[in-house]
Amino acid sequence: MASLPLAGSERQLPLGARDAGPAAPGEHVEISVILRRANDLGPRLAQLARGDRSEPHLTREAFAARYGATTADADAVTAFARSHGFQVIERDLGRRTLRLAGQASQVGQAFGVDLRRVETPTGVFRGRVGPILLPEELAGVVQAVLGLDNRPQARTHHRLFRPDAARAIAPVSYTPLQVAALYGFPAGDGAGETIAIVELGGGYTPTDLATYFAALGVSPAPNVSAVSVDGAQNAPTGSADGPDGEVMLDIEVAGAVAPGAAIAVYFAPNTDAGFVDAVTTAAHDTTRKPSVISISWGGAESEWTSQAMTALDETIAAAGAMGVTVCVASGDSGSSDGVTDGADHVDFPASSPHALACGGTSLRAAGGAISSETVWNDGAQGGAGGGGVSAHFTVPAWQTGLAATSSAGVGQSLAMRGVPDVAGDADPETGYQVRVDGEDTVIGGTSAVAPLWSGLIARINAHLGKLVGFANASLYAGPAAFNDIVSGNNGDFEATAGWDACTGLGSPKGAALQTALGQ
Repeated sequence: MASLPLAGSERQLPLGARDAGPAAPGEHVEISVILRRANDLGPRLAQLARGDRSEPHLTREAFAARYGATTADADAVTAFARSHGFQVIERDLGRRTLRLAGQASQVGQAFGVDLRRVETPTGVFRGRVGPILLPEELAGVVQAVLGLDNRPQARTHHRLFRPDAARAIAPVSYTPLQVAALYGFPAGDGAGETIAIVELGGGYTPTDLATYFAALGVSPAPNVSAVSVDGAQNAPTGSADGPDGEVMLDIEVAGAVAPGAAIAVYFAPNTDAGFVDAVTTAAHDTTRKPSVISISWGGAESEWTSQAMTALDETIAAAGAMGVTVCVASGDSGSSDGVTDGADHVDFPASSPHALACGGTSLRAAGGAISSETVWNDGAQGGAGGGGVSAHFTVPAWQTGLAATSSAGVGQSLAMRGVPDVAGDADPETGYQVRVDGEDTVIGGTSAVAPLWSGLIARINAHLGKLVGFANASLYAGPAAFNDIVSGNNGDFEATAGWDACTGLGSPKGAALQTALGQ
């Protein structure tokens, strides 16, 4: 039987990794197989990209019936899987996902891969090199096979404030409510909405949340629940430096500014399969029905396979078609996104053209109003708002005609997707007062901006009585709803009047934004 390589599935071992031999033949392996759609979603996405909101958003049930996978395709993959001894542990046509479980030896035979044990300075994972192979009859049916390689796919985008007596300007910190007030958030609490938060590790402690919200005077406290994806659980590690800091920051910021909204935290393994499965689960959740998804994890585009990027981008696009806004942190390592090859990189999934990419500023206030706001760039501290130009996604319609200005003052018209779209306070030196693992602390990073915008969107949805959904075209058409950031850089890109590759359109003028999105 002829086998063909699955487009975009090629993997390489990361720099500094050591091949420590084959994976144990009996090692338990769980993978996610993503199937093609029954119908082309492209025309609907093109409408949204033009800002045409004349058609109502599809319900999750209607979306699954029209754009999910077909029974015939799922049956074909199921038969293939069982012929190789796999167990089908989940089959969801709406999410276009089959979850399979088997042993490493079965996986190698079925997909033509040699699974290896890979050692890196940060840990050990199961890896592979080269493409995944599929039988000819499944070519075009299967769009991605994720989870064969279980290396950590993403990192958090939160940064703890570190005291430093050498700082030229004294640090300040705010509660999320104070930040919302400075940005003129409209009245309301997001009642009736659900904010989904994607987490790839760590956890939260209900007693910490109760203490935190009580201290803010937020009563009743938001309803927070944990959702397990691919077996992951709410599992606090006891360290604000680790993923607990991310989880608590996300919940506390979103919950403070939209306390009437329910908060559903989707915990998944930190792999490409876990990340995609977490977002598909949230987007297609017919029980909790989130209207906003907040994502504060990501990695440089160069660290992803093309198949995984396509699968996650298509999931974010599907969410938009169902009226769900997906807010994603743009990264905390400036124009390099932490890659050390000397080139510019942007963070994914912030670079998805169907996401609302959230960049970072440094926010100062006096007398209850903004006194200055610049690009977040700590310089010697090493943190800066992520932003730049995608190497993977072409320029979307709503960014046509824009240019990214380099730190040398040279503007280059966008031919590819520009990042970010919007911004908000992210500087740890002007950070957020939060509580993590029994300790009060201050945290910044663009991780704070994604839940801040998610809370704002939840408020707007509740006020309007309808879902904003994928609204990038409307946002780019309404620059008066933003505080334009015109000072600072994130490394290789400079802030300029209008959109720039440091802070996007700028930080929100909340009430004006609500008016613009209500039209």
